[in-house]
Amino acid sequence: MNKTTSIFISLISGLLIGTGGLMAYQHLTSPPAVTAETTQKPAKPLYYRNPMNPEVTSPVPAKDHMGMDYIPVYEDETSAPEKAGTVKIDPVTEQNIGVRTATAKLSSLSHLIRTVGKVTYDEERISKLHPKTEGWVEKLFVDKTGTQVNKNTMLLSVYSPQLVTSSQEYLLAISSAKTLENSPFDDIRRSAEQMVVSARERLALLDVPEHQIHDMVKTGNIPKALHIHSPFNGTVINIGAREGQYVTPQTELYMLADLSKVWVIAQVYESDLPWVSENDAVDMQLTAIPGKTFKGTLSYIYPYAEAATRTIKVRMAFDNPDLLLKPDMFANVTIHTKNQPEAITVPTEAIIRSGDKEQVFIMRAAGQFEPRKVTTGLSADGRTQILNGVKVGDEVVTSSQFLIDSESKLNETTEKMRAIDAPASEEMQDHQQNMLGQDMLAPASSSSMTMPEMEHHHHD
Repeated sequence: MNKTTSIFISLISGLLIGTGGLMAYQHLTSPPAVTAETTQKPAKPLYYRNPMNPEVTSPVPAKDHMGMDYIPVYEDETSAPEKAGTVKIDPVTEQNIGVRTATAKLSSLSHLIRTVGKVTYDEERISKLHPKTEGWVEKLFVDKTGTQVNKNTMLLSVYSPQLVTSSQEYLLAISSAKTLENSPFDDIRRSAEQMVVSARERLALLDVPEHQIHDMVKTGNIPKALHIHSPFNGTVINIGAREGQYVTPQTELYMLADLSKVWVIAQVYESDLPWVSENDAVDMQLTAIPGKTFKGTLSYIYPYAEAATRTIKVRMAFDNPDLLLKPDMFANVTIHTKNQPEAITVPTEAIIRSGDKEQVFIMRAAGQFEPRKVTTGLSADGRTQILNGVKVGDEVVTSSQFLIDSESKLNETTEKMRAIDAPASEEMQDHQQNMLGQDMLAPASSSSMTMPEMEHHHHD
């Protein structure tokens, strides 16, 4: 190779190197040209949505169980709202779907609890009579259940050997005390008096009535039968012995009940329990006594729940002077609970309950609805107490809120998918930028490698 040829090749190589570097520089500093083909390329869907259930999505085209195609969702359809889940509705759509709102306000809640009760005895007005000694029933003066008796009415007499013995001891002690009342010895006189007192106490422990003791002292006759009397005005509920029957202290002779006051036992649901309290006023009507309303009070709330019905028993007290209320009658009971203090309330239908979450939709502006998680309290008369999440004056959605809720959940789902896709998209863009830079730098590196080779070839 002659010298002229070598110089010509060197000039051509330098020109190529300069041109390649200029092209690489322009490629790095200038944005890529947007061709008409690129601008006309259709947008790629972000994902596909089930036409019947917007919460069900698919990354690829699919069909639901009815054969309907999933609806593609594009980026311009998933613009982020002011707050996650906020829904914007144009006025025409809002009117078409029937959106209605109501104002949260302060109000005092009251509640009527209606339930069924059963009349029963007042346990504090029941008496069961047992003898204090063994013996035989000599005479029944009251022998029918349901009989009305007055206080001190004689019910029966019981022959008791122990009564005879105690009565003899009492009369003997009285006789000895009279004999020794003029004794010059004080100890003997006091001992005789003490014997009378002891014998009298033994008769009292046997429940010997006062009239029998008085007759015994007056006549000197020893009674053979113990008289048992009614302790109060009441009704004979049960008779446990008959004439001639041998009885012991374990034998229930009579059960008496004072029905001038009765109890009514009713049951309330657990949801009503926060409302009831002792001394609440109660109204009661009975089918057996039409046209009459009985007034009473709630006197006790039992501290346990019924396992079978998951209800709580409450006890109500009623006066029954005419004895119209009879045990085991059924009655319709209305409990007038006390008004709760004023609290923020909204219409009950405004609350959306989903699992363990309760929320309402607040109208932030015309056509703009924001989900708000709330904590609810008591409910009554179509309104529910809001303990947290809503303030007085807020406009809450009361109709079509479930349609708004579906759209809100769709927006939230979309935002979550965008949040997941964003890091992957940024990583892909960074990777493409790195690959692009390497491609641009490759020709310059290749050209720089050819110079030594050409010089070596020139020297050769």
